[in-house]
Amino acid sequence: MATMYDVPADDLIEALAEDLEDRLDEPDWSEFVKTGVDRELPPEQEDFWATRAASLLRKVADRGPVGVERLSTEYGGSKGGSTRYRVAPDKRADGSKNLIRTILQQLEDEGLVDIAEGEGRRVTPEGQSLLDDTAGEVLEELDRPELERYA
Repeated sequence: MATMYDVPADDLIEALAEDLEDRLDEPDWSEFVKTGVDRELPPEQEDFWATRAASLLRKVADRGPVGVERLSTEYGGSKGGSTRYRVAPDKRADGSKNLIRTILQQLEDEGLVDIAEGEGRRVTPEGQSLLDDTAGEVLEELDRPELERYA
């Protein structure tokens, strides 16, 4: 049986996004919102909401229990320092906490994530099962010789 650690993360996230696209409702405001203060424009991907939800589900399963604050740090980037002559060095900026919190709440409604009191969010057995089943399907579809030993 394949687990989420047996397949490349980008392939797993892509397959999970296809499954979550039907299960999660993208809010109206999501096409206008930036993913952090370090960005100038909103994302241009068509399936951004489902891709970010799949990525969050994988991160919660890998690092859980984890809170919104730590997840926003992981999805952050660097914000330019001084605007005049670029004198100051770049500063660290967190990702959008509202975006992360909203997706996590939707994953909770689907039963894939639950709250560990005082610790953050963790994946449920249903969420882990979804991750492992999707990883098994991805592993069968992959045409990479170095991963055949896991099949």
